Amino acid sequence: MVQGTGSDVGKSLIVTGLARAFTRRGLKILPFKPQNMSNNAGVAADGGEIGRAQMLQARACGLPASVHMNPVLLKPQSDRTSQIIVQGRVLGSSSARDYRRLAGTLMASVMKSFRHLEATADLVLVEGAGSPAEINLRDGDIANMGFAVEAEVPVVLVGDIDRGGVIASIVGTMALLDDDERRLVRACCINRFRGDVSLFDPAIDIIRRHAGIDCLGVIPHLAAARRLPAEDAVALNHRRPRNDRSAAAIHVACLRFDRIANFDDLDPLMSEPDVDVRMIEPGEPLPGNCDLVVLPGSKSTLADLVSLRANGWDIDLAAHVRRNGWIIGLCGGYQMLGREVADPSGIEGRQGSEPGLGLLDITTTLAGTKQLAEVRGRDIMTGERIAGYEMHMGVTTGPDLERPMVELETGPDGAVSSSGRIMGCYMHGLFRSDDFRRSFLERLGSRPANGIAFEDEVDQAIDAVADAIESSTDIDRWLAIARTRTGNP
Repeated sequence: MVQGTGSDVGKSLIVTGLARAFTRRGLKILPFKPQNMSNNAGVAADGGEIGRAQMLQARACGLPASVHMNPVLLKPQSDRTSQIIVQGRVLGSSSARDYRRLAGTLMASVMKSFRHLEATADLVLVEGAGSPAEINLRDGDIANMGFAVEAEVPVVLVGDIDRGGVIASIVGTMALLDDDERRLVRACCINRFRGDVSLFDPAIDIIRRHAGIDCLGVIPHLAAARRLPAEDAVALNHRRPRNDRSAAAIHVACLRFDRIANFDDLDPLMSEPDVDVRMIEPGEPLPGNCDLVVLPGSKSTLADLVSLRANGWDIDLAAHVRRNGWIIGLCGGYQMLGREVADPSGIEGRQGSEPGLGLLDITTTLAGTKQLAEVRGRDIMTGERIAGYEMHMGVTTGPDLERPMVELETGPDGAVSSSGRIMGCYMHGLFRSDDFRRSFLERLGSRPANGIAFEDEVDQAIDAVADAIESSTDIDRWLAIARTRTGNP
C-alpha cells in the first residue's frame, strides 16, 4: 500500500507507474483505492462511477476499470457536504461530521471489493488518501491505516521533497502512528526531486535513524506527469501552461468553478502544440483574446452559477459572444448555458433554482437518478466519430435541442445556438477523439499537427513514469515488500 505524508505528494502517479512496470513483467496487477475524494470521475466497465485516478491506473495495467477498484468515492458538493458513491452507485449525501460516523460501516464494502480484486490478481497495488498522520480522523478510517491494519498489508510512505520539509514529514508521520500501524511501514520513497540526487544521500541516513525505515529511492521531478490526468482539483493550484502562449494560434479559456468536475476534458486540448489553454481563476476577468471559452463540469451547478455571476464572468461571456467568440459547455457547464437550472428536490443541497446565462434556449431540472454510461456517436457539426461517457443528474428540455450537438448511438445529445458558435452537451471526453478535436480546432482557425494521437501520448507518459520509477528506485524491493502480507520485516 502506497501512503503519503500529505495530499498531492504523488501517490496516484507512483501507483500508476508501478502498475505499468509490474505489468510489463507479465504480472496481473490491479489497482485499489479504498476511499477517494474527487470530482474527477469516470464510468467503469461494469457501469459504475470511480475516481479518475483509478481509471488511469487500470489503464496502466492494461485492464478495464471496475467499481471495486475504488469502492468509496466522495464527491464534494460544498465545503461541508459530499455525495457518497459506494461500489459505483450513489448512496446519498452527507456532511463531513455525519460521514465520520458512517465511514466505519463502509469497511465491509471496502474489504469485499479488495477481496474480490485480490482473488483475481497476482498483486493488488493499494493507494491511500491524504495522510495517515491525520490522527484526529483515525476512528472509522477506511482510507489509510484503518484499511492497512484491517487487511494486514505492508505500507510504503511517500514524501514530496518539492514542497520542502520532507524529512520532517516522514519522521513526523512515523512518530504519530501507533505501534500497530508503524510496524506495517516497511520503507519510504522520495518524490519530485530536482537537481543532484547525491545531495540527498545524508538525508536517507537521517530518515533511517529517526524513523527506522529505509528509502527505496528518490524519484525525479517528471515532466511526463503533466501529460497525465490530474486526480483532483488540488493539482490545479500549481498547474502550468504546457505550451508557449505567445506562439499559440488558438487561445482557450476555462472557467475554474469552485466545484469544478472532470476537468481532464481539457487535457487533449492542452496536448495540441499550437493551443494555449488557460484556467481562469475566481477574481480574474476573461481574457479578451480567447477564441474559445469552456464551461466545464460542476458538482454544484447552482452554486457555481451564483459564483460565476459574482466573478463578473456572465458579463465577460456576453462580451465574448458579441466578439463572435465560441463557447462550449460540458455537462454542468452545458446546463449553465440555458435559461434556468432548477433543483426542486434539493439534490445539490438546497431546493431552488438559478437563472442561467440564457445563451441557449434550454432549461434543466436536476433529477434524482444519475445517468452513467459510456457513449459513442458522431459530432453533427464536423461529422467526426466521438466516444466518451455521460455522468449527470439533469433533464434538459427546450427549443434548441432541435439542433443537437452530437448524435449518439442512444440518441441526440446537447444543443447548438442559431449562430453555431455556442454549444453544449452532457458528454464528457469528446476532445479525446483525435479527428473530432482537429476538425473542431480547424473551425477556430488552428492547423493542428497531424501526428498528435492523444491516447498514444497518455500511454507514452505512463511508460515514461514507469521507466523513471524503475531507474530511480529499487523496483525489486518494491515487489518484495508488496508480496509480504504482514508488517514484520
